Amino acid sequence: MGMFDGLLICTDLDGTLLKKDKSISSENIEAIRHFKNEGGIFTFVTGRMPYFVSQILEKINPNAPFGCVNGAALYDGKIDDYIWKATMPDGVMELVKYVDDNFNKVGIQVNTFYKTYFCKENKAMKNFRDRNNLENLVCHYEEVREPIAKIIFTSDDEYEIAEMEKELKRHPISFMFDFIRSEKSLYEILPKGINKGTSLLKLCQYLNIDKNKIITMGDYNNDIPMFNVSKVSIAVKNACKDALTAAEYVTVSNEDNAIAQVILDLKGGKYF
Repeated sequence: MGMFDGLLICTDLDGTLLKKDKSISSENIEAIRHFKNEGGIFTFVTGRMPYFVSQILEKINPNAPFGCVNGAALYDGKIDDYIWKATMPDGVMELVKYVDDNFNKVGIQVNTFYKTYFCKENKAMKNFRDRNNLENLVCHYEEVREPIAKIIFTSDDEYEIAEMEKELKRHPISFMFDFIRSEKSLYEILPKGINKGTSLLKLCQYLNIDKNKIITMGDYNNDIPMFNVSKVSIAVKNACKDALTAAEYVTVSNEDNAIAQVILDLKGGKYF
């Protein structure tokens, strides 16, 4: 019997497990190893696609499937395949065209479950592609023929994103979809009812884990749905205002080994 038997830690990646330079500290890696050795289950839910996270998988070796696509899928790294996914309903391209026609400076990206297509470039889109080291697969959004996982719009202009969000939510078919701000410069369309909390609940069913044994960690608005379905929710100190408000606890920042700190606090009897 280990001291962490039955507990699941599910963390966000960017801004939580990962430092600003996208590295994972040796302190976090060692703490995760200790947590798993003592019977804990460690995984993550991310907005990234599975093909964005191969290096992360090698470093932390989660002992459960992980959530991806902002909650639209579960992926098992052991078998290198999806075990569940939610496909975007028909009609989403009507929203994409609406943004293209009315917000001509906004970048457009279409994610299938296996590829990322760059459909309209701007500075924020180029920065996204460069920091994730992605191939520049150029394709018009109406030419994508694969099942769609999510749509990403990019802009460094806060006012432009706010106006786009307002207009998208007024669109006659907006009720068919969910919308999320995943980073300061990213705004996403997902299938209705799909978020990080959805994939976490699917994971609980898959692993037969009690929701009352789950600890979630995050830093941004798209992490709030998983906060809402877990027993213990923890925001890192560097989290946005909404995430800080939604979380039950606040720990140290992502630059100060937040995962290691939470595991240390668990060992000391905090949270349960």
